Amino acid sequence: MRIDKFLNSVNITKRRSVAQDMINNKVVLIDGTVAKASKNVEVGSIISINFLDSTKMYEVLKIPTTKSTPKSLQGEYVKELS
Repeated sequence: MRIDKFLNSVNITKRRSVAQDMINNKVVLIDGTVAKASKNVEVGSIISINFLDSTKMYEVLKIPTTKSTPKSLQGEYVKELS
């Protein structure tokens, strides 16, 4: 699954356009490498998002099969590391 779709479907971002904007501004990294919107996410990947004052890191546990997932099930797909 593409990184922009993944961030949206597991409720890390509210809209896919927000995820795409973050990727275009090079604040999203996958395994330490700046991500492009077309980059695929795999189980075990570490996603880092650099905000102005902090960095959040997530480990991919599972790839969703649907376009969106309930916020209550976010823990099944990603684990927040920091």
